[in-house]
Amino acid sequence: MAADPDRLQGDGLLNALSVEQTWHFEGVLSDVTDAREGAGVFLRGLERMQRPASPDAHHDVQLVVAELASNAFAFAPGPFSLRLRAVADTVQVALSDTNPAAPQPRPLDLAGRGGIGWHLIETVAEQTIISPEAVGKTVHVFVPW
Repeated sequence: MAADPDRLQGDGLLNALSVEQTWHFEGVLSDVTDAREGAGVFLRGLERMQRPASPDAHHDVQLVVAELASNAFAFAPGPFSLRLRAVADTVQVALSDTNPAAPQPRPLDLAGRGGIGWHLIETVAEQTIISPEAVGKTVHVFVPW
C-alpha cells in the first residue's frame, strides 16, 4: 500500500532557528513504514538547507525513527506521534506512545527475535531522554546532523 504523500508532509514549522515536523499515527503496522518515509521527506528538505556533517546522518535518523515506530507498534498498542526537529547540528526524534514503560535494552538474539533496536539507537544517538507523559511516554533521541 502506497503512503499518502500529503500525510507524509506532516504538520511543519520552519523558521530561522529550527525546522520541525509532527505526524500522528493510528498505531497500525503500515504506520512504521509511513513514519520512516515521512522522516525521509523531512530529511531531504533539511539537506537542502543544511548539509549533514556525516554521510550516515540521514540513515541514522531514519533508523531511529523506524526502531521507535516499530517498538511503539509492538509494545504500546494504540496511536503514537512522531516529531522531528532540527536545531543547530542535531535532529531530535521524539516519539510519544501509550506505554509508560521506558525502553530497556534486551539481550541480543541473533536468531531473529529482536533485541538489537535499542542498542542501535544508543550507538547512533548523541543523547536519549525518556519523558513520562499523562498517558505513556515520549522517547527523545538526539542524532548528530
